[in-house]
Amino acid sequence: MQSKLAQLRAMTDVVADTGDIEAIRRFTPRDATTNPSLILKAAQLPQYRELIDQVVAEELRSERHAIALKRACTRLAVAIGREITELVPGKVSTEVDARLSFDTRATIEEAHQIVALYEQAGVSRDKLLIKIASTWEGIQAAAELEKAGIECNLTLLFSLAQAAACAEAGATLISPFVGRILDWHVARGHSPANADEDPGVRSVSAIYAYYKQHNYKTIVMGASFRNIGEIEALAGCDRLTISPALLEELDADSGELPQRLSADADFPSLDKLDLNESAFRWAMNEDAMATEKLAEGIRAFAADQGKLETLLKEWGDV
Repeated sequence: MQSKLAQLRAMTDVVADTGDIEAIRRFTPRDATTNPSLILKAAQLPQYRELIDQVVAEELRSERHAIALKRACTRLAVAIGREITELVPGKVSTEVDARLSFDTRATIEEAHQIVALYEQAGVSRDKLLIKIASTWEGIQAAAELEKAGIECNLTLLFSLAQAAACAEAGATLISPFVGRILDWHVARGHSPANADEDPGVRSVSAIYAYYKQHNYKTIVMGASFRNIGEIEALAGCDRLTISPALLEELDADSGELPQRLSADADFPSLDKLDLNESAFRWAMNEDAMATEKLAEGIRAFAADQGKLETLLKEWGDV
């Protein structure tokens, strides 16, 4: 029998959740996603030393202030993304600075800067997804960017309210998180008996059903997995972005992998949500898990962005 990874690819587009070129070469995913944490990790790999040397030389030769460091980090993310675009047939997600998560206009401006840098490097915008946190401000930024022909990946998504607002905004893709939802419940003493009872799996399954029932075109890409059981329970989802370690596990397992989600399934009836800003914020206020994990995720990405800036500054000081 084929490996579970091969079986999964027959029903779901598999995306690599990494900036590691070697891992992408090995698993040949359709797309690849990055974030500040993954770029920070990738920047410490030997294969990126030359790229970092080039970025530091061009951006930090005479300036080391905050704006120059931020610009250098964006240049590095684009440089790594460009390398990845040569290995995947689909798209690469590059994330806007998490510190802009509550500033619609600044998010739009940085997204345009990222696209311009890619285009200067010979990568067309149809190979890109601009990754933005699923705050109200981020979702409004995505709505404007999509109208301008810049496709977006709304990330740090933990609730149906976020998913509904993203779909209404016309986002190309959302990344609802699985493992971080599970983490929140486990920390409070609620461990599921199996993957079907996993609250992260249930959340993504509900979002998938909501989108298909109401005919939204936005792609559902499950993310943030803790084990292959969660992945197996979402087999058939539009896309799944998976870390190299879990891709390895799936590739080594030749057990049967049944399809769990399908666009033509008989979904339970889910009322369509009508969310203006106040209704969205109230829905988030009523969902402690989504509120806490969204804020925590933004803080973590912002912290790693700061670490990356420090790394580049120290690199330039050597």
